[in-house]
Amino acid sequence: MSRGWLAPLLHAARDADVALHIEAVPPPLAADRLRRQRARLESTRRLEAERGRLSDPTVAAAAEDAEDLAARLARGESKLFRSGLYLSVSAGSRDELEERTQRLRSICASLLLHIVPASFRPVEGWLSTLPLGLDRLRLRRAFDTEALAASFPFAAADPPADADGILYGLAGSGAPLLLDRFARENYNSVLLARSGAGKSYLAKLEALRLLFGGVQVFVIDPEDEYRRLCNAVGGVYLPLAGEQAVTLNPLDLPVGASRHALGERTLFLAELIEVLLGGLASEELPVLERAVRASYAGAGVSDDPATHGRPAPLLTDLARHLAAEGQVGASLAARLEPYATGSHSSLFARPSSAQPDGQLVCFSLRGLPDRLKAPALLLCLDAIWRSLEGPLRKRCVLVDEAWLLMREPAGARFLYRLAKSARKRWCGLTTVTQDAGDLLSSELGQSVIANAATQVLLRQAPQAIERIGEAFNLSAGERRYLLSCPTGSGLLVLANERGEERVPLKVVASAAEHQLVTSDPAELAELELEAQD
Repeated sequence: MSRGWLAPLLHAARDADVALHIEAVPPPLAADRLRRQRARLESTRRLEAERGRLSDPTVAAAAEDAEDLAARLARGESKLFRSGLYLSVSAGSRDELEERTQRLRSICASLLLHIVPASFRPVEGWLSTLPLGLDRLRLRRAFDTEALAASFPFAAADPPADADGILYGLAGSGAPLLLDRFARENYNSVLLARSGAGKSYLAKLEALRLLFGGVQVFVIDPEDEYRRLCNAVGGVYLPLAGEQAVTLNPLDLPVGASRHALGERTLFLAELIEVLLGGLASEELPVLERAVRASYAGAGVSDDPATHGRPAPLLTDLARHLAAEGQVGASLAARLEPYATGSHSSLFARPSSAQPDGQLVCFSLRGLPDRLKAPALLLCLDAIWRSLEGPLRKRCVLVDEAWLLMREPAGARFLYRLAKSARKRWCGLTTVTQDAGDLLSSELGQSVIANAATQVLLRQAPQAIERIGEAFNLSAGERRYLLSCPTGSGLLVLANERGEERVPLKVVASAAEHQLVTSDPAELAELELEAQD
């Protein structure tokens, strides 16, 4: 008998009430009945042997099963139960009742279940299928723990179907899974998967469907995977490398900033410079703060919001003021030189040439050296966050390959602050990564996960499954599923008032959506050939 054998009956018999009554048999009584059953089976086998007959395979198998069950009962590894399964069919007419009954008989026959109508006890049968816990028929069979557990369908509850939700895919039952992340307790989500498991596919698909719902989407794209989607929907594409590279001034102040804007900007610059330089000593922080204040003062910018509209200073100005702050400041200025006046100054030390304004805004980091991707990602996030100071509207910030930022302590702190404060700006943060270790190895990374009401786990690598299993409290079966599930399948973990809800997920897309979000090199090459023709 296969596990969950009762599930097909529950799914197919929609016009019937199914009741399963279970009563535990006390261990002494179970042991006594089992002993007598074993004695009957053994006597049957001996009589057949004495009469020279061939042994009955059915009796032999039953005797072996009884002996095995007796041993497990004695060791406390199993228990005995009496269980009764009753079905009550209802219909609007006699003909319809006959039709439904016959269909139910066919379903039971396919499951090797023999059903007997309660022709002379219909009231008792009906009462036994009501949710009253009454078994008036008392027609029961003996089950041990394993056999009884195999009958349970373990069917999940109906998957979420929020009124304003977007389609994430299909649940294990095949039902569509419609989820509105802005109806959750917070709007953040995390997406963890190994390389090639379909994480970017799902992230792009979600972004596309959010756009259909009028949500403004910001994307930080390390590998230029979102360009085709951005061009197809008329989005704003902002590369940070190459001939058309845009520049972002880290000293820009947000529009309509408060009197605390300079203090907040100083904190961000400390984090950015910490990522650029690989760390800051405690004695360097006050020197940096004085130099930042001096840079803004030199540009005529003070705590007065009326001055915040003036052109902001540049990283070059900050380096010059650092050099005037004694030996500690001169050392900082020398370390900052490659980014202020050297080979990387085009990215960090020029006035901003673009603003993240559009229904879909995509920052591309492709072409940047690996050691610049983390500070560039931090710079993009800051530009996006400053743009959220405007009128409230639904927004989503998607950070692909977030491990680039999480491996830097200052970057991890910045991402954590965004996850904590995104809800206040009607914004959801989507954190996507293939390196779960960098996200789970720190308290800040675990806090980013804890502050995400929507969590998606696609196929995982064997090296990471133990850590992910502990972090998400996965069962052994869920871990095995995440190791072997096909591409685009996984688990959707949702936080709700009852705790957590876990739903098997299979990502689905239309043909038109698939062309926009696929990352398969073979399919992309074929699309390029079709475009040329």
